[in-house]
Amino acid sequence: MKKRMMKVFAGALSIAMVLTACSGGSKNNNNPTSEPRPADTAEAKLAPVELTWHFPLSAIPQDMQSVQDAVNKITMEKINATVKLLPQTFGDYKQKMNTVVASGENYDIAWVSNWNWDYVQNQSKGAFLPLDDLISEHAPTLMNSMPQFVWDATKVQGKIYAIPNYQTVTNKEGFVIQKRFVEKYGLDVASIKKLEDIEPFLQKVKAGESKDIVPFLNERKGRFGNMMRTYGLELISSAGGMGIDLTNPDQVVNVYETPQYKQYLDLMRSWYTKGYINDNAATLKNKADIEKTGNAVVAYHNVLKPGGEVSAKLANGGFDVIYVPLTDTYTSTGSIITTMQAINKNSKNPDRAMMFINLLNTDKELYNTISYGIEGKHYTKVSENVIQINKDAGYVPNASWVFGNTFNAFLPEDADPNVVDQTIKENETAIPSPIIGFKFDNTPVTAEFANLATVIDQYQPGLETGTVDANEQLKEFQDKLKQAGSDKVIAEMQKQLEEWKETK
Repeated sequence: MKKRMMKVFAGALSIAMVLTACSGGSKNNNNPTSEPRPADTAEAKLAPVELTWHFPLSAIPQDMQSVQDAVNKITMEKINATVKLLPQTFGDYKQKMNTVVASGENYDIAWVSNWNWDYVQNQSKGAFLPLDDLISEHAPTLMNSMPQFVWDATKVQGKIYAIPNYQTVTNKEGFVIQKRFVEKYGLDVASIKKLEDIEPFLQKVKAGESKDIVPFLNERKGRFGNMMRTYGLELISSAGGMGIDLTNPDQVVNVYETPQYKQYLDLMRSWYTKGYINDNAATLKNKADIEKTGNAVVAYHNVLKPGGEVSAKLANGGFDVIYVPLTDTYTSTGSIITTMQAINKNSKNPDRAMMFINLLNTDKELYNTISYGIEGKHYTKVSENVIQINKDAGYVPNASWVFGNTFNAFLPEDADPNVVDQTIKENETAIPSPIIGFKFDNTPVTAEFANLATVIDQYQPGLETGTVDANEQLKEFQDKLKQAGSDKVIAEMQKQLEEWKETK
């Protein structure tokens, strides 16, 4: 099954990559010249509308208005619509969208994921429109721009409720370390095989740098969610904290009750008391606030993708970084549904919203405008497909994966020209999750899910940043989870997992 899946995937991805590399007037799904102009379509007769689009970024660009104007110039010509861009920081996005939904505020499109404003959880509440018919009517070529198994991973009870932002569909966990400190302190990155191996380096940084320098960056939501595979776990639901131990993938567990979680908490507590972790970790909503200053020496990430060092450099104040992976490359449902666009069930313009999402995934001009800004003002073309980000551009979102099909993106000049081939190789050889394709429907335990989220939000920041000693609060945390209904959620998830396995 794995071989068959990977062959299909490899073929589809290879086609997507080749199409992306085409230039000029080539007719293909990823080239804007393949999209008919409004004069040739029914869209030319459409009345003008304004769409609203919510999405997260590390920081809000200063020059958002000029980019919105450039985006609207394109969308007015092609689908007779303007789009109001409504970015929020990643740390504020979930709360913002919960407020938008609760207040009944009108919007058309929203970015969703499995880790920030949860796709499956919000779909179960009826927040989004099913998109199958809209895709068929307004974006028929979109289905061919991604492999079928990517679409299958997005389906909930057989229907598509969000469009994936097609990118690498793999994960690889490990450290992101600033190169200047690696060289200064003589770190042998090849010697780093597990989390604990980095500690002597953190100790040297702590002793040798000013108090503004953060040896290991942590934030309010903790880093455990990015270290699941490192600890041999896989998360099924970030909202409820339920997952599997990969040594026994048939059994659902509460990850907060596993020995691995206690091991992580003890390590973070040790690092915090030694001064390796930033003092404000338990209250820091957005780690980019520190990263952008260039003061974060070591961070941890679960998507060490080919060529990712370029965007990581931008995020770290322009300082070069080195990736140090601690896991093999793997793929799961979570690695596929990590970044998507959904349409509000109450959207007044769902057809036009679908047309816009289609353009984000098939029109290079629009996609690169929202990803990099305006040519000459925010970036300069080095060659047909390579750009240089202008200094102090005023628009550097550094998050092309938030917007659409990343294989349509220009390559920054520092990017490895082999990144496409490397991505194909990783996607072809990634280890598939034993439960890839499974998604939990929390409808039967909605109340328990809400209660669990409240408890997690109360205890997670202190525990997972090391600010609070696990010996003092972990048992209390676990007891509160049980009181909130964790056992009932596990039972329901176990039932659904077994039913899903019977269909395979």
